[in-house]
Amino acid sequence: MTARPDTFPFNSDDSAKLLARVSKQWDADIVPQLIEYVRLPAKSPSFDAEWKRAGQIQRAIEQAQKFVAAQPVKNMSLEVITLEARTPVLFFDIPGTGTKANGKTVLLYGHLDKQPEMEGWREDLGPWTPLVEDGKLYGRGSADDGYAVFASLAAVIALDAENISRPRVLGLIETCEESGSFDLPPYLDALAPRMGDVGLVVALDSGAGNYDQLWATTSLRGLVNGTMTVRMLTEGVHSGDAGGVVPSTFRVARQLLDRIDDSMTGMTHSPVFAAPIPDERHAQAKQAATILGDSIWKRFPWQSCGGAHEFTLPTSKDPVDLILNRTWRASLSIVGADGLPPTHAAGNVLRPYTALKLSLRIPPTVDGAEAAAEVKRLVEQDTPYSAHVMFEGGGSSGWNAPAFAPWLTVALDAASMHYFGKPAAYMGEGGTIPFMGMLGAKFPNAQMLVTGVLGPKSNAHGPNEFLHIEYAKKVTAATALVIAAA
Repeated sequence: MTARPDTFPFNSDDSAKLLARVSKQWDADIVPQLIEYVRLPAKSPSFDAEWKRAGQIQRAIEQAQKFVAAQPVKNMSLEVITLEARTPVLFFDIPGTGTKANGKTVLLYGHLDKQPEMEGWREDLGPWTPLVEDGKLYGRGSADDGYAVFASLAAVIALDAENISRPRVLGLIETCEESGSFDLPPYLDALAPRMGDVGLVVALDSGAGNYDQLWATTSLRGLVNGTMTVRMLTEGVHSGDAGGVVPSTFRVARQLLDRIDDSMTGMTHSPVFAAPIPDERHAQAKQAATILGDSIWKRFPWQSCGGAHEFTLPTSKDPVDLILNRTWRASLSIVGADGLPPTHAAGNVLRPYTALKLSLRIPPTVDGAEAAAEVKRLVEQDTPYSAHVMFEGGGSSGWNAPAFAPWLTVALDAASMHYFGKPAAYMGEGGTIPFMGMLGAKFPNAQMLVTGVLGPKSNAHGPNEFLHIEYAKKVTAATALVIAAA
């Protein structure tokens, strides 16, 4: 979009009325919708190979479709689109209003597929058992990212009810994001001609450093996701008989992992997994560190009695360094394993294989396919003891936001001041939203706003995930102001 004067056209009365309308809809309509959505085990295809037969993704998208269709929005077109052998998408098109009716288009993004259950939920909670407690809605998926479609419509409805001009608004809600959005490119190809001149993309699927101001995500890391399998035997054998002769596949796996990262610091070795950090991102990390301080590391549920201050972190406790570690540097996690029996059922047997699920976060500007190829090369080449090793997986590239236009920076700061009394804050996120890179390639001149409600302890993908309802209301209202300012 073209640059606008550095002024914000809405006063405190406008913003207060928008928040009042948004809050009313959240309380009366959206929270009940999300409670029902949480009940749906709509696991993403990567976690449920029988997703189509299970029908939960279809139920989730039908619920969203029914909600959107019932909203008092004039001249809106709405459809569920299902390409052959693909997960479905929800697509809606709402004409612009007033003086901005003929301006560039705003595209609102969200997703309805979910991560799997995960162990460790509080005794009275569960992934598919919604509970509202202390202003939070607990359960899988409401904050990541079921709320997006409901909040998007609430923002548009509030603007129209207050007769505030806005551009044309499109909604694209997918059901494959937690699997890397591998189904999305064909939909983008099919829908791009209908989308027209997209000037602003808003993705309500990201994090927040705190619940005290609006946060804009400036970058997202990429991801190499796959399984490394190490085999030495065709069947298990007595460990007393073979131990000392046949190498343990777990020991081989340990050696192979050391090729990827340093087991003491977690820093990766290969230059393929590294990228220069732009000066602007350094500056934004310093701003975020000033705001968040030691909460960068203290917010996590450390096992030690006194928390992380009882011991030394692998690298540094400096907030700037930690922010850059989680946003612009690679990090490896082992997120799953096969071939290991549970401890209560484990006999003294040298196991034939060990399979580990690797999750390697990579810097935003590193090519995901090249990083995946590098992981494969590192673990499969010249294996210890001639072990049979195979890495099966792929990579998704990250995303580095284009420079914010002056009007967008002004709108974000003003919206944050109206609803929080503090200016907006800017920080990269460690997660991956492949959609952003896809949209950036499809609409290279569009402004990109990635924001969300995943603040401290909201624990997306993990146990006890929650949505902070009051914060979500304010993010919805702030989104309305940004749409109107576009």
